[in-house]
This record gives sequence, structure tokens and C-alpha cells, in this order.
Amino acid sequence: MKSQLKERIDNLLDSAKLKRTGPRRTILEILLAGNRPQTADEIVSAMGNTRPNKVTVYRTLENMVVSGLVHKAFVGERSQYYELADKCTEHQCHPHFVCTGCGRTSCMHDVSVSMATSAPAGFVIQRQQVRLEGLCPECA
Repeated sequence: MKSQLKERIDNLLDSAKLKRTGPRRTILEILLAGNRPQTADEIVSAMGNTRPNKVTVYRTLENMVVSGLVHKAFVGERSQYYELADKCTEHQCHPHFVCTGCGRTSCMHDVSVSMATSAPAGFVIQRQQVRLEGLCPECA
């Protein structure tokens, strides 16, 4: 199983034309294991004692965003959330659900939301992100 994960991570990095560095591999492993959008601070915390400094993590995340491997899912309470970009298109991200009880964020891959087709004069829609709020099953 571990070798399959390593192979998947290496394939993701290769497809994005990024070097296979330790921090990149670790960040991808955390994002894959978390199965939900995470803040840079959550990623740094999950890296444990072997993590590089925060600046390296932020720069690595930004490089992954520029390459299209990772995207910024949304901003919540002054924190940017990151996730793999493999479940979204260039113009639309899958919906996310934020529990107003516990604060946990969940990806809603099976929920479809129609793409906005019109905007007021002068506005150009480049990307659509939907954030749903309510209570998760544990808090309901």
C-alpha cells in the first residue's frame, strides 16, 4: 500500500512537471490522507518534527497551485484551504460543506451544482466555488 501511495504521489508530481522533493511528497501525502481541504497550518502541524520551515511549506503550496496540482479551495476565517485539484475542473470546484457546529469541512464530490451562466454587465466569471453550511451528521 505504501508503495502505491508513493507511486501515485510521484505520478502527480511528474504530471505537474514538478521535482520529487521531500516537502512536496509529504504535502501531497497529507492532502491525500486528509480527504478534505486543509490550511497551511494544518499541513505544517501534520508534518510533525521533520517539517521544513513554514515559509518552505507556503512556497511549496504556491508552486503546486501554479502548476495546477493543488488549488485553493476557499478562504475561511482568514485561512486559505488547499486540496488536490484532481476532482475539479478549471472553471468549477466541487462543493464543500462546512459544519457550523464543529467547524469541520467536508468535500461533497457527489453533489452537483450548475455552473453560473450569466453575470451582471462588466463581470466575467472565471471560476465557481460553492460552500455549503449547516450541521454535519455528528452535530445534527
